[in-house]
Amino acid sequence: MNAPLYNADILRLAATIPHTGRLAEPQATSEKYSPVCGSRVTVDIALDDAGRVARLGLLVNACALGQASANLMASHAIGRDAAALAAVRNALAAWLAGESEAAPDWPGMAVLAPARPHSGRHASIRLAFEAAAEAARLATRAG
Repeated sequence: MNAPLYNADILRLAATIPHTGRLAEPQATSEKYSPVCGSRVTVDIALDDAGRVARLGLLVNACALGQASANLMASHAIGRDAAALAAVRNALAAWLAGESEAAPDWPGMAVLAPARPHSGRHASIRLAFEAAAEAARLATRAG
């Protein structure tokens, strides 16, 4: 069964991204860009003393799928450590590439399933997770 690529759930997520805007004093920042579609995501991160995301800031300039993905990442990144963010980044890439049939263990990820056959959209979907994982890694090394 073919689900529409841009459905009400995707559009709702795209319109309600939390943690938008840059952090005043991030511990680390990562910007990811997709030359395929021109999408760009910047993630600022500040970690707590245990190495978990305490504060998050985002700038998102992406299609609705990239925006929806950024919402999913931002909605559930607080309290996660660099290893958890790297794991979901890797699982998302594998799932989108068809290397895994199971959606990544991250709340709401199944909403992106209609995009799996559209490889040209994968880079935009991965950007927020890639930037968050890199920023958390950099912040961990800086701390």
